[in-house]
Amino acid sequence: MAVLADGHLDFHFGKTAMGILRYRTDEVVALIDGSNAGKTTGEVVGLGGSTPIVSTLDAAMHHRPDTLLIGVATRGGMLPPEWRRVVLQAIRAGLTVVSGLHQFLADDPELATAAADAGTDLVDVRKPPTLTEVATGQSHRSASTVITFVGSDCAVGKMSVALDIEREAKDRGTDAVFLATGQTGMMIAGNGVPLDRVVGDFMAGAIEQEVLRASEKHDIVLVEGQGSLLHPAYSGVTLALIHGSQPDAMILTVMPARDYIEDYTVDIPSALELIEMHEAAAGWIHPAAVIGVAVNTLGLSETAARATVASIGAETALPATDTFRFGAGPLVEAVVDFHRGRIDHQSMSDS
Repeated sequence: MAVLADGHLDFHFGKTAMGILRYRTDEVVALIDGSNAGKTTGEVVGLGGSTPIVSTLDAAMHHRPDTLLIGVATRGGMLPPEWRRVVLQAIRAGLTVVSGLHQFLADDPELATAAADAGTDLVDVRKPPTLTEVATGQSHRSASTVITFVGSDCAVGKMSVALDIEREAKDRGTDAVFLATGQTGMMIAGNGVPLDRVVGDFMAGAIEQEVLRASEKHDIVLVEGQGSLLHPAYSGVTLALIHGSQPDAMILTVMPARDYIEDYTVDIPSALELIEMHEAAAGWIHPAAVIGVAVNTLGLSETAARATVASIGAETALPATDTFRFGAGPLVEAVVDFHRGRIDHQSMSDS
């Protein structure tokens, strides 16, 4: 695929491009971003290795993509107007166009007609299934453990932490699965539901059903987090996710360099206060403790990052790490130990 991220090659609005570069590296043949053309993605963002950055779709076509992926998650989920020409060009070149935006490309008459004429597809990942079930409160399989990821803000790394834990847990022989709840996670994992596009009444029910299905097949289900309980715009999605997934435990993701909710004037409290907040919210329906803290140390030096991780670990008395810089080991161990403890406790109770 060629990834379109022109002017948005960053870890906030460009998080879709970042996720694809990190977890589906081998499938990306080029990234389009005029301001960094001539460099590699590894040089610019530390992801994707030698993937070339080019300035135009014409230049990307020299690398023979069969797909154009829209690499942004814009505020409100709209296609940047200046990208429309590029999308039309890709369609006419016969490329499949994959988008995770709220603005569905297949519902756009001009784009849909162009795709039909070219015999190619427009794939809107965020288009939800037809859902009419509210949450029932049904518990997942008792021999499985559900871990839900929560965070201090949007775009702090909840998805990446869950994927990193899944990868290392599998490497250690543990049956764990990442359950996607957003468009980028779905593009990476090939499962899940775009929760923020589901009608409000059915959000908790949608994730409940996904968790029930996953827990029948796997020992540990790692539920991708969305938004933040503190977020003025997206807190409703977060609360529905927590209550619908009914986690047995949670992993908190924080970004110490960020003092307030991005684009808002809402202060972000300490990690300890965030833990208390999330445990209280989960406990209204199904008590669940935070068992580890993922620390996003983006922007900090190596020395400052290690000190920050150590400080948060000491403050919370929980395992803490930056999974990108220092590996997911401490959090994998926390998850596996928690799962084994639950199963052992159930066995003793049954006997």
